[in-house]
Amino acid sequence: MTYRLPPSPSGPTGHDDPGAEHLHRGLQPRHIQMIAIGGTIGVGLFLGSAEALHEAGPGLLLTYALAGIVVFFVMRALGELLVYRPVSGSFATYAEEFIGNWAGFATGWSYWLMWVVTGTAELTAAGIYVRYWWPGVPQWLPGLIALALLGLANLLAVRLFGEFEFWFAIIKVLTIVVLLLMAAAILIFGFGPLGKTASLSNIWTHGGFFPHGTAGPLLALQVVVFAFVGVELLGVTAGESKDPEKTLPSAVRRVIWRIALFYLGALTAVMALVPWTQLDPDVSPFVLVFAKVGVPAAAGVVNMVVLTAALSSCNSGVFSTGRMLLTLARDRHAPAVFGRVSRQGVPAAGILASMAVMLLGVAANYFVPEEAFAYVTSVATIAAVFTWGIIVCAHLRYRAAVRAGRLRQVAFRMPLAPASNYFVLAFLGLVLVLLGFDAENRIALYVAPVWAAILVAGYRFTHRTRAAGPRGVTPPDEERPEPSRLT
Repeated sequence: MTYRLPPSPSGPTGHDDPGAEHLHRGLQPRHIQMIAIGGTIGVGLFLGSAEALHEAGPGLLLTYALAGIVVFFVMRALGELLVYRPVSGSFATYAEEFIGNWAGFATGWSYWLMWVVTGTAELTAAGIYVRYWWPGVPQWLPGLIALALLGLANLLAVRLFGEFEFWFAIIKVLTIVVLLLMAAAILIFGFGPLGKTASLSNIWTHGGFFPHGTAGPLLALQVVVFAFVGVELLGVTAGESKDPEKTLPSAVRRVIWRIALFYLGALTAVMALVPWTQLDPDVSPFVLVFAKVGVPAAAGVVNMVVLTAALSSCNSGVFSTGRMLLTLARDRHAPAVFGRVSRQGVPAAGILASMAVMLLGVAANYFVPEEAFAYVTSVATIAAVFTWGIIVCAHLRYRAAVRAGRLRQVAFRMPLAPASNYFVLAFLGLVLVLLGFDAENRIALYVAPVWAAILVAGYRFTHRTRAAGPRGVTPPDEERPEPSRLT
C-alpha cells in the first residue's frame, strides 16, 4: 500500500516550521512485539485477579474469555486502521477523520487523562511495593525516583522506552511461563507439596463453576476490563515503528493467543494447583501458589514482578501521554508547544507536562485514603471504554468509506465486521451499566459527567481558536501522510 504525501509543511510565515520535525522511528520489531505482550499483562492479573476470584469463583475464566474476545476485536479494528494510516496518536486521529473534530478532541484528552491517573496510581503503588523490602523508606520517594528515571529515558530516545518495555515484558512473561511449566509438571508427575491435591477438577468441585451464581462473573467485568487497559498502546507506537505495515499487524494477530495463554492459562493453573476457596482476596494468587510449591522467598519474587508491572504501566503512561498531547496540539486541540519534538525526535514538552501532572498526583495521593486506588481504576476504566468504543466506531465509518469507494481497502481486516463492531459496543455498554452496582466503582459514573462537561467547554474554546486562523504547527510528511484514496 502506498500513500500520496502532501507538500512539505511550513509555518504561518511561509518558512519551515521549527516544530515540524518528525518523530524518530526507533522502535524495532522486537520492541513492538514485547510492547504488545506487555500491554496484555499487568497488575490487574498479578493482584486484581485475587479479589475477582474471591467474588466470581472459577466463572471468572468466562469473564476473561469474553473480555478477551472483545479486546481481540478492538485490536483488529485498530490494526486495520493502523495499516490504512500508521500515525502517532492513532485513534485520536481516526476519531477526528471519521467521526468529527469533537471526537478527536474528546478521545485524545480522555486517553491522556486515563494514562495520567493510571500512571499516578502505579507510582503510588511502586512506593508501597518497595517498602516491602525497605519499610523505612518514605512512600513518596520510590515513586519520585521511578518517575524521574522513566521520564529521562523517554526524553532521551524512543528506543530507550522500547528497551525498558522489552525487559519489563520479559520479566512478566517469564513469571507466567514458569508458573505454567510448574503447574504442568505437578499435574502430570505429582511433584512437590501440591502433588497429591493438585487437579484440574479443583476448578469445578469446590462449590461449582458458578459458586455465587452468574452475578459474580458479571460484576467482575470492571476489574477484568481494567486488567486489559493498555493493550491499545500498540496504536500509539505506530508513528515510531519501523516498517509499521508489517510489524503492527503481526503483533495484533497474536493478541488473542496471548490473552488465552497469559490470562486463561495462568488462572487455570492457579486454580488447578490451589482450590480457589483457599485463595486470599488480599494476597496475590501468584504469591500463594509459589509459596505453597515451596519456592524460597515467593512473596519477594512476585512482589518484584508486580513492581515491574507497575513501572511498565507508568513507563507506558509517560510515553503515551506525550504522544497524545503531540497529536492534540497538531490538530489545534492543545497548546502549540506540545506539537513540537526535540532533537532526539520525542515530544519533550508533552512528556514533561504529563510528568508534572503525575507528580502532583503522587503528592496528592499522600493525603488520600486507600480507596483512592479503586477510584482511579474505575475512572481509568471509563476512559478505556470510551477509547475502545471510539476505535470501533471509527472503524465502522472507515469501512463505510471503503464500501462507498472513497478509500482503498487494506489487506488486514477486522473479521465479522460490522457485526463484531456492534458486539463490542454492546459489551462496553454493559460494563458501564455494571459499574453502577459497585459502591467503589460507582464513583466513575459521577466523574464521567463532570469530565464530559470539561471536554465540552474545552472543545468550544479550542474550536473557536481553530476557526480564528491558520494552524500554528503542521504535522510533517512522515508523521501525517495523506490517506490512501482510490483514484
